[in-house]
Amino acid sequence: MTAKEIILYMESLRDEEQRQVLMRFFKTAPGEYGYGDEFLGIKVPKTREVVKMAAKDTPLSEIPQLLMCRWHEVRLCGLLILVWHFERLTSKRLVNDTVAIRKRKEILELYLRYAEQANNWDLVDLSAPKILGAWIAYPALAQEEENQKKEVLDELASSTNLWKQRMSIVCTWKTSQMGDASWCLRYAEIHLHHPHDLMHKAVGWMLREMGKRVSMDLLRDFLRLHAQEMPRTTLRYAIEKMNDTERKYWMQQ
Repeated sequence: MTAKEIILYMESLRDEEQRQVLMRFFKTAPGEYGYGDEFLGIKVPKTREVVKMAAKDTPLSEIPQLLMCRWHEVRLCGLLILVWHFERLTSKRLVNDTVAIRKRKEILELYLRYAEQANNWDLVDLSAPKILGAWIAYPALAQEEENQKKEVLDELASSTNLWKQRMSIVCTWKTSQMGDASWCLRYAEIHLHHPHDLMHKAVGWMLREMGKRVSMDLLRDFLRLHAQEMPRTTLRYAIEKMNDTERKYWMQQ
């Protein structure tokens, strides 16, 4: 399918009542973080249906037009098609295949080129772990690319763009799932004093997932170092899976 065909089809699904709901939910009023974003009023499950219908026959060359679209849901569709392509290159049979590794890098580069188009938290959260995070977690062709991984995340983390910054921490969900806590701990520390509430939530969420999937003791070690200086939102998210007694202990620090 072409990007134009996908956009026309999604525009035909426009729902004015749901559009108003989404514009409030994603904070699109003046002064809010999603100001200026435009919605069709399509729920995520319906967008996933479009992805399922279109992804196989949509070449990567069509994705930029989707990512540059004014409509939030169309940009999400483009990102999820990238995820679809990427995930098919990480099957057990292909994870170490040199051709698949090159194709994964191609998708990553396309994703990073249009990173600013993932300009709300849902667009980041539904794509960064499965593309950027998976790229970090899976093998590279050469040591040079392994070294590049940290450079890419550091560049995102040091950006002035909130959504790129969020990518650098949320992508560590994937590395934590695969048993590597180092990425989460590095970028949680880098973003620990970030001024935005959306980053407080993201850092706490990733710390919680790291503790759950890798080591609660590593989470406790991090909290011993930083609990007193952490934003309370970050701390509450990080300790969410602990028992009442331990949560109370950390909140009193």
